[in-house]
Amino acid sequence: MPAFMDREKRHKRVIGLLRAVIEIAFIIFLFYSNLLMAEFTTTKGQGKSLIFAIKDIVSPDNFLIAVICGLIGYVGFEFLRKKL
Repeated sequence: MPAFMDREKRHKRVIGLLRAVIEIAFIIFLFYSNLLMAEFTTTKGQGKSLIFAIKDIVSPDNFLIAVICGLIGYVGFEFLRKKL
């Protein structure tokens, strides 16, 4: 097998991995933006600031939920992408 085919396979793998990371990161971004909007709409009172809201939503539990949702979303979209 020629060496350029090996490079082409590696390139496709890297591109696929990069696409997966970008899609999962976008889903995580949407998750956190949704949490941030909910924090501002449900918190009543005068002390609402962006820093306060970010401190309130950034936690290991929320990050774990975001990553799991990102992976599920990525698998779901890949399934639909291959089906259609």
